Amino acid sequence: MSGTIIITINASWLYFVNAVGQRLGATVNLTLGQLMTNYYQLLAYLNFPWVPKLAMNDFTDSTSALVHFADVKNLFMLDYGVFIVTSVVVYFFWQRLRRDRQLWRLVLPMQTALWVPPVVAVIMAINFDQFFIIFHKILFRNSDWLFDPLLDRIILVLPDTFFGQCFVLAFILVEWAFIYLLSIGKQALRAAD
Repeated sequence: MSGTIIITINASWLYFVNAVGQRLGATVNLTLGQLMTNYYQLLAYLNFPWVPKLAMNDFTDSTSALVHFADVKNLFMLDYGVFIVTSVVVYFFWQRLRRDRQLWRLVLPMQTALWVPPVVAVIMAINFDQFFIIFHKILFRNSDWLFDPLLDRIILVLPDTFFGQCFVLAFILVEWAFIYLLSIGKQALRAAD
């Protein structure tokens, strides 16, 4: 999961597709190049612990927006930490399963896990706005994520459709991983016969 989040939050190509397709730069009088520069500046702040302050060329943010982005940065750092720790655990667990010829043990958990992304995707598709609000209420302790477009123009170029597509990308990646691990488990079962 943490790896899926890392891939998704760094899928700048997806933002580029949205910027072009929705002409996001035009909504704030920026060229595509200027918009992407600002987006990369935002990503640099969120991704790198050595970037202590959010500074974008063409956007200034209110205090509450800066607090929200700092909270998002903390979640990014937490995800990177979880990824590092769990990667080590998974590596040794995987090596043990291979050594003991027990990769077949992946079958049942993956068969069960395969249902989770589609169920969550259906819930999300029924009412994305409500899903998005609940998602934010779970992750954030305040309402700083409710940006005022007059004060925080950045929200005009971060549309809900982009975030919806990020969720879809994450669901696809997770589902692919479950299918891949299930196939490895089934292959191990066939080899054991």
